[in-house]
Amino acid sequence: MAIYHLNAKTLGRSQGRSATGAAAYRAAVRIEDARTGLIFDYTRKRGVDGAEILTPDGSILERSALWNAVEQAEKRTDAQVAREVEVALPRELIPEQMRELVRCFVREQFTSAGMVADVA
Repeated sequence: MAIYHLNAKTLGRSQGRSATGAAAYRAAVRIEDARTGLIFDYTRKRGVDGAEILTPDGSILERSALWNAVEQAEKRTDAQVAREVEVALPRELIPEQMRELVRCFVREQFTSAGMVADVA
């Protein structure tokens, strides 16, 4: 039996977090934060089965450029730069079914409202 789990939180500078660092961690990639000069390298992280960026118009975006643009757009030191949504998926599904379930959820809840989603 599948058990429902969803955890949503904001990512803010007042908490000492950055969108570039969070995106690099979730997708297990390397991103340099143009605002601070910090390099977030999580390429050795295991357990990320896939990562993609979904947009309202279906355009293709590069992760580093996207999150650096988000960080540049917000000037305040206490800015909320992103939202993080964590969902649990039923173990009974095969990986492709899980990916499609997440894509449908993201399209329905976020991209249809004009938001960009970085999914990992």
